[in-house]
Amino acid sequence: MKSTLIATGLLALASTAQAQEKPVLTVYTYDSFVAEWGPGPQIEAAFEAGCGCDLQLVSAGDGAALLARVRLEGARTDADVVLGLDTNLTAAAAETGIFAPHGLDLAEFDMPVDYQDNIFLPYDWGYFAFVYDQKTVPNPPESFEELAASDLKVVIQDPRSSTPGLGLLLWIKAAYGDRAPEIWEALSDNILTVTKGWSESYGMFLAGEADMVLSYTTSPAYHLIAEDDASKAAAKFNEGHYLQIEVAAKVASSDQSDLADQFMEFVLTEEFQKTIPETNWMYPAVMPSTGLPEGFETLITPETALLYSAGEAAEIREEALQEWLTALSR
Repeated sequence: MKSTLIATGLLALASTAQAQEKPVLTVYTYDSFVAEWGPGPQIEAAFEAGCGCDLQLVSAGDGAALLARVRLEGARTDADVVLGLDTNLTAAAAETGIFAPHGLDLAEFDMPVDYQDNIFLPYDWGYFAFVYDQKTVPNPPESFEELAASDLKVVIQDPRSSTPGLGLLLWIKAAYGDRAPEIWEALSDNILTVTKGWSESYGMFLAGEADMVLSYTTSPAYHLIAEDDASKAAAKFNEGHYLQIEVAAKVASSDQSDLADQFMEFVLTEEFQKTIPETNWMYPAVMPSTGLPEGFETLITPETALLYSAGEAAEIREEALQEWLTALSR
């Protein structure tokens, strides 16, 4: 009996030792990516099946908060890969010197714009939009000016911590140029609150605390496909909609460089890309052979795609932020 117990104990120790010997790849990403309903669990299982490693997805806030954290940690960061920045932040991210070239031959992406970048690898894209419930908002605004003239209450995200929040600043700037401060001043009465990240504001909207929420044209697909709820829709604005391209990047100081390279390659595979539409509720950067799920054809398609280049976004960001702060402080 004692020998059996000893043998069992030794086997357990050996198993634990083998598990501890597995290399760990740490990926910083945003809150909704690692959520139970997000792509994280499927991505983790699929990558670990072939890497012989332990993939740890670490939630580090919303997209803009990701960059702030990695910038603060510098070369000492635990991250091997950062997933969840977007092209509005990539110029600032590149300036830190924290990220390394991915070294991949970029495939033709299924996106509305041409894309080339030797550091930041796109994995999905979508358009920002205000989402509403058709039962409570039967006649949605068709422009920022119509929204400002209405008594609708909206929740948005802070551009200093959230990529959708920053996207909204650049959306208004791209649509209105020098009139942006005027638009923000008109909108200030409609803004119920500003949340740190997307999850908080979308939760408020679903709880009925606001008429509309800053989100994506693809958000209604979640309600339609996952909940069989066709009541949510995205308002189509005449000015066009600002495009977001989300990216992954390898950290130059990673002590798991080969695994990080393997993960970057994995990002563009069918296995990764096919998880995006029904978990991250965005468009995949490379269309999987299965295409888009039924229900995506019901989504609005903007007439105009607005997008600043990475360099332009970096130049405009501070001015746009000050315009927003000034309007909301009055």
